[in-house]
Amino acid sequence: MSETRRMNPPATAVANPPPPVITVPQADPGAGYRARKAEIDAAVARALASGWYILGEEGRAFEREFAAWLDPSGAQRAVGCANGTDAIVLILRGLGIGPGSTVATVSHTAVATVAAIEMVGATPLLLDIDPDTYTMDADELAAVLDDPPPGLPPIRAAVAVHLYGQACDLRPMLEACRAAGVALIEDCAQAHGAALDGRRLGTFGVAAAFSLYPTKNLGALGDGGVVTTADADLAERMAAIRQYGWRERYVSDGPGINSRLDEVQAAVLRARLPFLDAGNARRREIAGAYDAALAGGTLAAPVCREGATHVFHQYVLRAPGREALQARLRQAGIGTAVHYPVPVHAQPAYRGRVALGPAGCRETELAAREVLSLPMFPELTAAQVATVCAALEELG
Repeated sequence: MSETRRMNPPATAVANPPPPVITVPQADPGAGYRARKAEIDAAVARALASGWYILGEEGRAFEREFAAWLDPSGAQRAVGCANGTDAIVLILRGLGIGPGSTVATVSHTAVATVAAIEMVGATPLLLDIDPDTYTMDADELAAVLDDPPPGLPPIRAAVAVHLYGQACDLRPMLEACRAAGVALIEDCAQAHGAALDGRRLGTFGVAAAFSLYPTKNLGALGDGGVVTTADADLAERMAAIRQYGWRERYVSDGPGINSRLDEVQAAVLRARLPFLDAGNARRREIAGAYDAALAGGTLAAPVCREGATHVFHQYVLRAPGREALQARLRQAGIGTAVHYPVPVHAQPAYRGRVALGPAGCRETELAAREVLSLPMFPELTAAQVATVCAALEELG
């Protein structure tokens, strides 16, 4: 065998290159815990030491503090519950909305919004979105309230989803709902602290539902939810419904469910609530940096509604070549997510059996193919934000 052959062994298959290391995650609930570890650990220890773990003083205190934060005038009441889905269920049940009722909402949302409507036995009517803000098309809502689609039960409520931390176009929606005698419910699962005309979202409709899932702007370390309303009677009904319909122990005045915010999670939320406004300000600061990096390029920054305060639960781009953009960002170590890749009406569980508004959700379907969420949480470091900005500038 020649010397040359001894120096060149037979070729072997090249191993697949390792996946890129993500140095900037799209979300990081653990970072939120670490940032407030001392306060959260103390709160958990306090709750554990109390010996009372369901519907105790921590939960009552959180309800008072959250209501006061939402509306310092004292008009709002808050009722804690197990999760954001149940929060919508409690409102609908508290309003007596169930079988024989239609509830209008959007298809571009977490499926929880529509699941809650079906959980009470009502019929979902899914409307299209405004393509700039991704929130319900107010004109289409007015149209279906004025001329309801045939074959559906009467429309008794509309659930306005303040998506990504952006306010819906509430002014015309409220006017249309009042004229039609329809309850406007706010889904604030992604809008803790967002405002319209200087007034916090969650104080406009008959009631509002907030998710307290760990990645939310105000998140627990597990599941949780809270409903708010200025109607004291409605608040009392929802408080009863969340625990079997009890107004006194073991006696159900009406049918209810089991949906309670536990004391440990309430204590965690109390520890985090004082830092929520600062966290939202940091989100807006990060969004401003992304906006500047995108200026002059082909990718457009998110649109903020006039008169609204956006809290950027998500920072969402639109990209016709989303998968290619996602791959290039991944190679730069940047995590992304898609909120949401499949509209509710196109999902296997709902396809062909939910009603659509006259617009047919065309804008919803287009958005679902193009939206991409960049890293967004208050604990992103300056270096991580700079990494994302450099990648955006390079992508042009």
